[in-house]
Amino acid sequence: MVYKVKVLVSGKVQKVWFRKQTQTKALEFGLTGWVKNIFNNAVEIMAEGNMDNLSLLLGWLQDGPPLAKVKKISIEWFECESEYKTFEIH
Repeated sequence: MVYKVKVLVSGKVQKVWFRKQTQTKALEFGLTGWVKNIFNNAVEIMAEGNMDNLSLLLGWLQDGPPLAKVKKISIEWFECESEYKTFEIH
């Protein structure tokens, strides 16, 4: 079964290769969706895939790449429509 999750990550997550590393991990885990910088030095991620692989991404997001300092993560689950074909940086 395919699931969809929206994740907001805040802290020192911009200008530390967070989006690129998130894309690399998402593709490694076989996920589709996107990642983008948003207001207040946060990053927004929308990812689709099976629960095991989404859990791997969520676990990685707890720390992020080496230069990041994650302070807070919020997670929201949605019904999945399989609308993405790859994982992109916006």
